[in-house]
Amino acid sequence: MYQTDPPRSPKDYLPTMYDLKSEDPEEPGLPDQFHIFQPRLLEETFRPPNYPQEQILVASDLNLYYDPRHTLWYKRPDWYAVLGVPRLYEERDLRLSYVVWQEGVNPFIVVELLYPGTEKEDLGQTLRDIDQPPTKWEVYEQILRIPYYAIFDRYTYAFKVFKLNGGRYAEVALSESRTWIPEIDLGLGVWQGSYQNIEQQWLRWYDKSGNWILTPQEQLAAQLTTTERLAAQLRALGIEPDLG
Repeated sequence: MYQTDPPRSPKDYLPTMYDLKSEDPEEPGLPDQFHIFQPRLLEETFRPPNYPQEQILVASDLNLYYDPRHTLWYKRPDWYAVLGVPRLYEERDLRLSYVVWQEGVNPFIVVELLYPGTEKEDLGQTLRDIDQPPTKWEVYEQILRIPYYAIFDRYTYAFKVFKLNGGRYAEVALSESRTWIPEIDLGLGVWQGSYQNIEQQWLRWYDKSGNWILTPQEQLAAQLTTTERLAAQLRALGIEPDLG
């Protein structure tokens, strides 16, 4: 490939998200219900206070194209977040995929939900054939150098976090199945509770005070509870509240 002077933008000669496929129904580990609800909870509670929401992309099962030399190679993380990019592609279109050479920003964190068919690759326990694309672990650690990589097992609720350290992932020591991520002023941990009317352990984000970030539905319920409590206090004083 010839280089020009000045260099051409990758948008001029490399495929964009409009040219690349956005799904592969034959790929192992296609989402079940847990793979739908858990990423949704992560998205609803991911509120880094030091980044405006319009400059955060969160994605689930969205193809991640990572190598401009092999433009058809991609990974499909269960959930990931990219900081400092427009929420919409070129601030105008919903993304069909995330193409690193077009966007110019790598993901900040990836979360994989362990699935029996992909567990070994998720944990970096597989070796690839020389003629095959690199494994997830290789892509996240060595190619994209994603600062944080988290793994959550839906069956055992085991939670592991790896942080890039000296070019390699090192496992982070967790405290009560939680870890604080100072770069985004948020923590990630395992929560026991009901989400979508399903009681079990879930992965979700918490704030610097250790409080779990509320989902929009939880925020609404909390507001209604506060309103009802104030109304009861007014009635106790003989004042009929105006709730209109």
